[in-house]
Amino acid sequence: MDPRTQEAVELLQALIRTPSLSRDEARTADLVERFLAAHGAVPKRLYNNVWARSEGFDPARPTLLLNSHHDTVRPAASYTRDPFAPTLEEGRLYGLGSNDAGASVVALTETFLTFRRRKLPFNLVVAISAEEECMGEHGMRALVPALGKIDMALVGEPTGMQAATGERGLVVLDCTARGRSGHAARGEGINALYIALDDIARLRGFRFERESPLLGPIGIAVTQIEAGTQHNVVPDVCRFVVDVRTTDAYTNEQTVDILRAALQSEAIPRSTRIRAAAVGEEHPLVQAARAVGRRTFVSPTTSDRTLMPFPSLKMGPGESSRSHSADEYVLVDEIDQALGIYEQYIEQLAKLYA
Repeated sequence: MDPRTQEAVELLQALIRTPSLSRDEARTADLVERFLAAHGAVPKRLYNNVWARSEGFDPARPTLLLNSHHDTVRPAASYTRDPFAPTLEEGRLYGLGSNDAGASVVALTETFLTFRRRKLPFNLVVAISAEEECMGEHGMRALVPALGKIDMALVGEPTGMQAATGERGLVVLDCTARGRSGHAARGEGINALYIALDDIARLRGFRFERESPLLGPIGIAVTQIEAGTQHNVVPDVCRFVVDVRTTDAYTNEQTVDILRAALQSEAIPRSTRIRAAAVGEEHPLVQAARAVGRRTFVSPTTSDRTLMPFPSLKMGPGESSRSHSADEYVLVDEIDQALGIYEQYIEQLAKLYA
């Protein structure tokens, strides 16, 4: 096994061995911080986020961020293995967070160490962040302002080392239709359920004027509904929930305003901060990916790239289908291949910026 791959696997085993559920990642942050320091980097820490800059950092040059997250979800109830016992069997490394996103963490960290002293036409910053799985306040939300000016990012998530050039955002609307109660037998009152059903029918056929060239149309799905107290009372309130998958054609706030104007019901967004992310084919991030044989696609899953106000590309070892599943694993070969592809990618990106 290549020495860098061996070192990356050993670091990943240490991360798996150390529980790092979202909002409780201090011990894995300690591990990453010690690892970077032991290799001559000068890591910094904000909450449980750890980052470091390449040598000769020059603010006049553009800056590339290498980012992945070291927190995990809770282990699924159907695990047949100890989720915190890293087990290597027939080329598979089992353990919670091995695929999502520990393999990306170790591969990007090794990549940063490979290039941190090299002369490149851009600066490098590696940031191993916390609270990605819960999009918490002390993860990338806090870290992005602390990093200073970032021009572009490579985000490590399990994509089979293919290049995700976009992902949709998310707005959840809590909607309330209001009527007036009355006796069902006498046809009294104003039925809030009917108001809600009219709005739901409106949403089913709703089309926005603009469509994203990359992400396609905005997706709208009504996912929950609740009304009524008993069979003979006309309901005066009906509540329903709408899942809206946003795109870069509109801001989340614009999307909410347009839908509100179309509905009789009150619509309150839980949050508008999970934004769509898209990077155009002309951007060097995408050109470099294509130059090293990577296929581009639109990711169905969200990540911390939605919190980044700069162009970003998502690409990492492992497969998204293994994420959050019982007996999660990553292939050692996938980590080894990622190290080679990341190295080629940085070199190709450097040529584009030279």
